[in-house]
Amino acid sequence: MSLALDALIVLTGCIHVLLAPYSKVEESFNLHAVHDVLMYGIRKLDQYDHFVFPGAVPRTFIGSVALAWTSYPIILLLNSCGFVLSKFDLQVIVRLVLTTFNAFGLCFFRRAVSRRFGRPTSFYFTIITISQFLVPFWMGRTIPNMFALLPVNVASGLLLSRPPNSPKPSPRNVYTAIAILTFTAVIFRAEVVLLLGPLVLQSLLLRHVSFSGAVKVALVAGLASIVTTTAIDSYFWKTTVWPEFSGIYFNVVQGKSSEWGISPPWMYFTLLLPKLLLFALPFSCFGFLMDSRIREALLPHIAFISLISFLGHKEWRFIVYVVPVFNVAAARAGRWMVSQRKSTLIGRLSFSAFCSMILINAVGTMMFAMASIANYPGGVALKRFNDVHPPSLVPHGKVYHVHISNLAAQTGASLFLQEYASPFPSTSLLSHTTSKNDTSKYPWTVYDKTENLTIDELSGSRDITHLITEWSPVEMRSRMRIWRIIDVDADAHITILDGAAVPVGSGTVGVINGSAGWKINWDMIGAAKALRLQEFGRLISESKWRDILWLSEKPMLWIYERR
Repeated sequence: MSLALDALIVLTGCIHVLLAPYSKVEESFNLHAVHDVLMYGIRKLDQYDHFVFPGAVPRTFIGSVALAWTSYPIILLLNSCGFVLSKFDLQVIVRLVLTTFNAFGLCFFRRAVSRRFGRPTSFYFTIITISQFLVPFWMGRTIPNMFALLPVNVASGLLLSRPPNSPKPSPRNVYTAIAILTFTAVIFRAEVVLLLGPLVLQSLLLRHVSFSGAVKVALVAGLASIVTTTAIDSYFWKTTVWPEFSGIYFNVVQGKSSEWGISPPWMYFTLLLPKLLLFALPFSCFGFLMDSRIREALLPHIAFISLISFLGHKEWRFIVYVVPVFNVAAARAGRWMVSQRKSTLIGRLSFSAFCSMILINAVGTMMFAMASIANYPGGVALKRFNDVHPPSLVPHGKVYHVHISNLAAQTGASLFLQEYASPFPSTSLLSHTTSKNDTSKYPWTVYDKTENLTIDELSGSRDITHLITEWSPVEMRSRMRIWRIIDVDADAHITILDGAAVPVGSGTVGVINGSAGWKINWDMIGAAKALRLQEFGRLISESKWRDILWLSEKPMLWIYERR
């Protein structure tokens, strides 16, 4: 059963990666760093993407290099078996490796739950975790928080792992957890120090460790981490830098994080925590009230959320580390509710409430996942451009120059999708490729992400042969004699703009739709007020579900080619 639960956590994360393989702009630094390490190694730094698009503050390369090196032998194995068919497949494999490692962190934590609270609570913890959306969906995405999630979960598992009636964890586990959290705060995410503080304070008050021991471990781990990140990242950035300190100075001292928005102090508790936990949150509150062991585990995490609430800019990913512990509280409540005698009204209601929570979470996760899958038009557009222009169909010597707009670059157009441009993967990584020097069979394609270019500037540059842009045919109407949408289907709706035939809608390869959110037919819902339940059920059964609730899409990007 234990291995089956672990496999279920891993499988859930992998399914999310396969369903939504593209990436967003938040993931680009680490994803492109992994790409550059795989393509160039660690010596050809001048070719690295971060010198072209450095971002607001420098980020650490430690997680990206570790992920690339860990993925490398797996890529070799899969390539030798014929499973790697394109450069984009490398991105999928890298993300699968990351989600697997984060799943292993959750599995380690789950085993600590089993030891502390018993196997049933461990089982319910697993079911609750996989029924939620944000953590399983994002733990395979290369944002810094997902590199921090693994060590935080390991540290939380060490603090939790002990027999059910043990009053305190072993000092060794506590010191190891302090060292891990210090390492994570110094290298990956500085906000982890706000979790480390309450955990250390609790350990001191409950006499789990001595003050001198905690300070000694934190200082040694902190100094070693600073030396490590400064040495490695200074090499990759070609200047002396401690990335997380630069992030603290930029966001906190200079207050630049406010440029991304300021939220009220209560937002974490009233909006973002419910978004992370879904309907498990009230069960977490119940577990907090019923078990002193849960209170001991949760209090430092509640303090962490309270401390980070003083920062103006708030995002769910800043507090993602608390989710497993809150899920333990919900699982503890679930164990009590499910164990009640079903012959009593309270027992039946408790059982029904817990099962309903899991079902509602699962339905909500399915809806969130469907909307998110359709939320990467840039990745779809670039993949479609590559598919429409394979090397076999391109005239010899033809050079394509595709300009990728800001929206496309932010919604999935990663370096791994630049199939027909240097750097080409080595044959050990991708057997279905040609030598970097063999351009006779592999046409040269320029993927251009130059920002802030106008329609006139793009149209005036004869080098640019294709556009992937958010400009609709209406906005391009004055230039439609220069550009046309690629591969118009015969049944695409045609309209006339100043004498130029322009396809609109989604009946063409060159129009990429994106999610516009879930829509509800309130008129049909309102009909329920005038009908009895049986009649309304018949009305629903005779109608298509998509007439009542559907995922709306709208054109987001267009692919144009020069006439």
